[in-house]
Amino acid sequence: MALITRVSRLFRADAHAVLDRLEEPALLLRQAVREMEAALADDERRRQRLDRQHTQLVSRRAELGRTLGELARDLDVCFEAGKQELARTLLRRRLESERLLQLLERRASALAESLAELDARLDENRARCEAMRQKAELLAGEERADDDPLPGRDDLAALRVRDDEVEIAFLQEQRRRARP
Repeated sequence: MALITRVSRLFRADAHAVLDRLEEPALLLRQAVREMEAALADDERRRQRLDRQHTQLVSRRAELGRTLGELARDLDVCFEAGKQELARTLLRRRLESERLLQLLERRASALAESLAELDARLDENRARCEAMRQKAELLAGEERADDDPLPGRDDLAALRVRDDEVEIAFLQEQRRRARP
């Protein structure tokens, strides 16, 4: 039984080694960057949607505040005129509006908390994506360097030594040797 286990382990190791050679790290890294960018775009869209909802909630709360002010003025008029039945109806509307306002405030608070968490996650994911993007560029640069071992024209131009540089080096060397 041990022999079969050892042989199967060898085959699995060989299969993994073959797969490792088939996978190109640069391609995998670029794919990971694309997936991260897609996830970032999804989070950005979610953040925009949550931001719109938050704006709508703030607007609705302001509208309810104005409605409560109007109801207070109308209640004053009803009590001055002795219209108790109408005052009861307005009080019902005021209580409903106050409860709705409390609900909207709780939702706005929860939404603001979600936005803060999403912003923190977006910042962290942006940093990770940028790091992955830099690694991919670095790996791609190494692959290009590996593909072309001979120096290019730009490299050869940087290697050229001008006559005045030779003359200065000669004078410095001559001075160094003349000193005892």
